[in-house]
Amino acid sequence: MNPAQKALWYIEGHLRRPMTLDDIAAIAGVSRFHLVRAFAEATGFSVMRYLRARRLSEAARELAAGAPDILSLALDADYGSHEAFTRAFRDHFGVTPEAVRATTCLTKLKLQEPITMISTALDHIDPPRIATGKAFLVAGVGARYNHANASTAGIPNQWEGFHQQCAHIPRQVGNIAYGVCCNGDDAGNFDYIAGIEVADFSDLPREFAHVRIPAQKYLVFTHTDHISTIRRTVNTIWNRWLPQSGMKVADAPTFERYDEKFDKNSGNGGLEIWVPVEG
Repeated sequence: MNPAQKALWYIEGHLRRPMTLDDIAAIAGVSRFHLVRAFAEATGFSVMRYLRARRLSEAARELAAGAPDILSLALDADYGSHEAFTRAFRDHFGVTPEAVRATTCLTKLKLQEPITMISTALDHIDPPRIATGKAFLVAGVGARYNHANASTAGIPNQWEGFHQQCAHIPRQVGNIAYGVCCNGDDAGNFDYIAGIEVADFSDLPREFAHVRIPAQKYLVFTHTDHISTIRRTVNTIWNRWLPQSGMKVADAPTFERYDEKFDKNSGNGGLEIWVPVEG
């Protein structure tokens, strides 16, 4: 397993949490020295420089959108004070946070975009099992993406938001988490909901997204490696396994299923990918 990929996944999924190089190395499963070398070889960045640049870039986006409280942004970016954040922001971008908020312009800032996680296909994938899934309802944190940018920070951050807000979702059923892709269009845009099964939507707070999953025949693939490599499995399913199988994908939501074996903190434990098919 690639330590740099594990580190990237952890950083992007926990940008608003305090973390040290030791924390990241522990998730990557290697020593601090090993991670620093492996990360630099893979990305061209030092680990903590990348983390700092990503946090400041996300803060800059929020400032340009009119974020009113700079201290809250500073704390989210793991700076202990408004002054420390302002000094780091100015050193990095050459302007103050107040100036970015006043101009609402990011074009002159060199923002650090998320480094794309690994997406090459696998040489082998275990055959799926066939299952008939029941109809059920999912509610959680939703956002819209394009398949071209779905591997960036958005989805890992979405899961972070879900875990923070999950307790406020009413009428939950069980403790299985679902990552649902739905409402796709021809341009490659789709909705992604990080959520949990619920009994109904009648008293669901407005800030939560929701989707109805119909009763459906599925191919169920198992992804056993670290979550950071899920795109390799998904790419293999769609570009190798399905075309070779001759099976036709149904126009219905696809979803990831995370049971109690999945560890949201480390990204280990595996998950299932449910792909709807006709027939």
